[in-house]
Amino acid sequence: MSANTVMKTSLRNFFAHKGRMALSAVAVLLSVAFVCGTLVFTDTMDTTFDKLFAATSSDVTVSPKAARSEGSDTGRPESLPASALARVERADGVKSAEGAVSSMNVTVVDADNKNMGSENGAPTIAGNWTHNDLRSMDITSGHAPRGPTEVMVDSDTAKKHHLKMGDELRTIAATGDFRAKIVGIASFKVTNPGAAVVYLDTATAQRELIGRSGRFTQINVAAATGVSDSALKRNVAASLDGPYKFQTQKETADANRKDVGEFMNVIKYAMLGFAGIAFLVGIFLIINTFSMLVAQRTREIGLMRAIGSSRKQVNRSVLVEALLLGVFGSVIGVGAGVGLAVGLMKMMSAAGMDLSTDDLTVRWTTPVVGLLLGIVVTVFAAYVPARRAGKVSPMAALRDAGTPADVKAGLVRALIGLVLTGGGGFALYTATQAAEASEGSLWLGVGIVATLIGFVVVGPLLAGGVVRVISAVLLRMFGSVGRMAERNALRNPRRTGATGAALMIGLALVACLSVVGSSMVASATSELDKSVGADFIIEGQNGLKPQAAEALKKAPYVSHVTEVKYVRTKLTTPGGTKEDEELVAATPTYAQDLRRETTAGELSAAYGKNAMSVGSEFAEKNHLKVGDTMNVAFERGRTADLKIAAITSDDTTFDKGAMYINLTTAKQYLPADRLPLNGMMFAKADAGKADQAYKALKSSVASDPTVHVKDQTDYKQTLKDQIGQLLNMIYGLLALAIIVAVLGVVNTLALSVVERTREIGLMRAIGLSRRQLRRMIRLESVVIALFGALLGLGLGMGWGATAQKLLALEGLDVLEIPWPTIIGVFIGSAFVGLFAALIPAFRAGRMNVLNAIATE
Repeated sequence: MSANTVMKTSLRNFFAHKGRMALSAVAVLLSVAFVCGTLVFTDTMDTTFDKLFAATSSDVTVSPKAARSEGSDTGRPESLPASALARVERADGVKSAEGAVSSMNVTVVDADNKNMGSENGAPTIAGNWTHNDLRSMDITSGHAPRGPTEVMVDSDTAKKHHLKMGDELRTIAATGDFRAKIVGIASFKVTNPGAAVVYLDTATAQRELIGRSGRFTQINVAAATGVSDSALKRNVAASLDGPYKFQTQKETADANRKDVGEFMNVIKYAMLGFAGIAFLVGIFLIINTFSMLVAQRTREIGLMRAIGSSRKQVNRSVLVEALLLGVFGSVIGVGAGVGLAVGLMKMMSAAGMDLSTDDLTVRWTTPVVGLLLGIVVTVFAAYVPARRAGKVSPMAALRDAGTPADVKAGLVRALIGLVLTGGGGFALYTATQAAEASEGSLWLGVGIVATLIGFVVVGPLLAGGVVRVISAVLLRMFGSVGRMAERNALRNPRRTGATGAALMIGLALVACLSVVGSSMVASATSELDKSVGADFIIEGQNGLKPQAAEALKKAPYVSHVTEVKYVRTKLTTPGGTKEDEELVAATPTYAQDLRRETTAGELSAAYGKNAMSVGSEFAEKNHLKVGDTMNVAFERGRTADLKIAAITSDDTTFDKGAMYINLTTAKQYLPADRLPLNGMMFAKADAGKADQAYKALKSSVASDPTVHVKDQTDYKQTLKDQIGQLLNMIYGLLALAIIVAVLGVVNTLALSVVERTREIGLMRAIGLSRRQLRRMIRLESVVIALFGALLGLGLGMGWGATAQKLLALEGLDVLEIPWPTIIGVFIGSAFVGLFAALIPAFRAGRMNVLNAIATE
């Protein structure tokens, strides 16, 4: 057979079975679309931020060396003196220089006390209006602010919150609150990803945001004609002495891009990981499709071999079909991926992160990656069926289609599957015995991979027993129809195993994450009950501003309020080891509000003068004991020698590894303007006055919508909601893999119906009604789906229980199986089976009896 004949044969077979290929093509399409959509979406976000950073960065920027991209923990941005501006202006190559003030530690509310900030995590930025802002913004209504009672907002925020000229806004900063009326609206020339921006006049920005006049957070420098940014940077740096940072436009943009890029990479690789799972599930669908097509064409392939086709040519014929399938599905998948990216952008815009399709970025690598992945995965998945087709002998032309599989090969497969499963089980057991989470994580990963592959390989062996058990419970009530459905599912254990395995993968991950999520909530709740003695926990966005802290301390019905600050230090142990550590500086009542067990000393003593505590792991690593002295250099403050008065146990969830000092000690070694804001606060109600104290605390901070007062019930619900939201997002991404698995069940049933056409015709001829036939196929589908669900849920719960053992090493020591979720997923799998059988059952019911009997 010539290469041309091989191609013609492959094309004829491909289009002859186009309906059967369609679902496999959809699996390829979905997987490729998810990969390409992820790449286009993240590339578009990169483009959006690149344009924004390029437009907002001056030729050279001068800023305090201590400034951080995430803002200041004191609530006041780091600043430099106006005298620095005067020196920069005189530097060679400077066309112009201007001082800018900017702060992200602000809250802006409208007249109804509604937060004008973004809900998606983007910052609220307040600053003065400068010439540099004209690079990225146009004033489209009114004018720039000219005094302390005027403010200008960006048009996106105005539109989102229905703000108009003359509306009053209140800005809450660490220095206090102030009100101003909107006198201008400015529009971005580039896409604003969601930040809320308000502009003040320079004097007001200095006074209200920094707390001092004559200071700026940065200096924007423009280069004279013919002066490069790098040359300008050298000249400006030579004109200034002191702790300053000098960045060219590119360096500023790169630094900003790096901050955003870390977050974007997490999203990108997480989504690509789920796309990989979808590809893995798709492999089973493609293997099943080609295996069944090869089995149904056994006689045809035997005839081809009889008239001279070689094994290699038959093999190549099947692989060419797979290549056509891969190309077809991948090409459409690339286009669908671009559409998916646009859909994600619309969803993000609806959620508050504005992304413009004008910035849609499709790099040449995206379609190449999508096509390569789709084609390679499809051809790889078809290799085993193609190899099996090549082994068909000419004598097969004399036998019926669908010759049983090689018994020896089945035994070898079962043995390999059992070895892999046993090895994976041993790895999971080893993980539960690990002394450290890092060591156990490695064994957990090995165990998950080995047991997953083992279950896939041993699936046909398991199918016999598991399907019989499910059938005994579920199908016997349907009489002879139920028994026929059971026998159909058992007829080809390899096919049933592969179909169930596709569903098993997605459900195993769902079960594992459900167990881990439930265990984390249960552990945190248990630890909260055991460790937290305070009645109320108060948290704020970017810390609690001083005015909120003072109001909370004055609330009635409260016996005490605890302040908690996180202070950056550099520690030097008696052995000379230097460590950057964040100390918890708190009022002594913190020892009552958060109970910590000690392995040595008394925790109350750690709040004494020039005293501190350390965690047990830190103490063990550095060979520390009670009475040792630590040299503590407070960032932007003085150095102290603090005596270790207590060593706290790190067998906990809250404040694991924390080192405590008295807030008074921190105030002794840090200037007042360098003290961080309260990271959180605790409060204890007067005896019998919990309800009144709760209302009083909430009322005291009602003017700042970013401050949240929670009792223990509220806090537990917050933990549950946060983990629940994360899990729901993961389940949504896993849904792609489950959809592909459902397509696999549909395809298996559809091909199975075609394979049994004559048999179905004979059953109809001897009295089986259309209704009974459709029920038989639906029940077969339900059994296959429940088989996959049972394996997946069992495997996932094993993974989850092992993962929880590792979490126990970090203090999360409660294992909780979410039985309602597990049972719900199991029952849902039965409905998945019913849904998957709708079309195959409908087509089987419409078969012409005589034509079906005549089919060979």
